Amino acid sequence: MGEVAVVLIGGTSHVGKSTVARALADELGWRCVSTDRLARHPGRPWTTDRPHVHEHYATLAVAELTAAQVAHYERMWPLVEELVRDALAPGRAGLVLEGSGVWPDRVAELTADRVAAVWLTADDRTLRARVHRTSRAEDRTPAERLAIEKFLGRTLGYQARLITEIDRLGLMRVAVDDATPVAGVVDRLRRLIRSRS
Repeated sequence: MGEVAVVLIGGTSHVGKSTVARALADELGWRCVSTDRLARHPGRPWTTDRPHVHEHYATLAVAELTAAQVAHYERMWPLVEELVRDALAPGRAGLVLEGSGVWPDRVAELTADRVAAVWLTADDRTLRARVHRTSRAEDRTPAERLAIEKFLGRTLGYQARLITEIDRLGLMRVAVDDATPVAGVVDRLRRLIRSRS
């Protein structure tokens, strides 16, 4: 097996994927790309410049929001595969690719042995605190808070689906919380890369 050239970091919203991916990429001297940059769906409901996003959360049930998110990532997966193939080409720099669009069953179908994948997970309390802090939920109107709670419900529901699939496929996940230092998570990912190389 050749050395790992691509690290995929998945997980639900607000679990810390972007922060960890940037730190790992900086340490390795690799490119860092987010699946959010490929095609965003549809975003966070507390952004004031995108009223259609708020309406999306206001009009759909949490189960519908989660299903729409999964369908979006299915449509987006060919773009992820293309990035992975490009990064594995001879002479290319390494790649850390992070995002909620890194779905376990799709990753398991990748035949490239130079790809390592890990998912970050967090308990519900940690995710709730992070979403409320980021959205400034306490300063919002009741309608805005309802949309935020639906976003949180979607976030938790998506993670539950992820964990079921990760565990079913025997893939790696790392639990994080607000007391987990980024350096500690990066160290665990570095050990994963070494074990795969």
